[in-house]
Amino acid sequence: MSEKLALVTGGSRGIGKACALELAKCGYDIVINYAGNTEAANKTVEEIKALGVEAEAFKFDVSNQAEVEENIAKIIEKYGRIDILVNNAGITRDDLFIRMGEDKWSAVINTNLNSAFYVSKPVVKIMMKQRSGAIVNMSSVVGVSGNIGQANYSSAKAGLIGFTKSLAKELGARNIRVNAVAPGFIATDMTKDLANTEEMMKLIPLKRMGAPEDIAKAVKFLAVDSSYVTGQVLEVDGGLII
Repeated sequence: MSEKLALVTGGSRGIGKACALELAKCGYDIVINYAGNTEAANKTVEEIKALGVEAEAFKFDVSNQAEVEENIAKIIEKYGRIDILVNNAGITRDDLFIRMGEDKWSAVINTNLNSAFYVSKPVVKIMMKQRSGAIVNMSSVVGVSGNIGQANYSSAKAGLIGFTKSLAKELGARNIRVNAVAPGFIATDMTKDLANTEEMMKLIPLKRMGAPEDIAKAVKFLAVDSSYVTGQVLEVDGGLII
């Protein structure tokens, strides 16, 4: 049985990987979920283990409730507890609303919002038995401000904010804290091919993109360092939506 375990969905690369590494530095054993890139997942696991903790990768589709329940059960059976959950898995399928098909809408809602319900449900049950735990949901500044061409993504990320606040109210009495991080323009695979980077920089007071590590430090603060913070949304965006 692990003394401290963190589960990070979408944890093989980008922001999820940075979060996993940051929590490992705090002494947490780490389980990462990933969807398809086994090579990247295995590499991340080795990097985490190099920090002196245990690590393991589980491949499953967070938008498939049956797969989620099966794999979370395996994690709990093996490790005995889950102390931190980072609901980070997400995709984009951008398009102007008038051209957006139901396939793009549903893919993003299922992966970015429904997955938080599917994953949190079994995790909350074990946290309630433990009478302790911390959940951090990865929202976005576009969930606060909206964005052209991202009606699906913005809706899912806004939904995570409501989800966060509701769970915080429901679970606080069991010593389970629930918060969200709302990243701005972060340098990841998801943003590397955007064409309007220079225009975006003009809108950011700090005049630079953020790094995955900037988000990871915010997650660590909410999950580990802030025992009296719950139901909050921490915007990490260089001042983008002041």
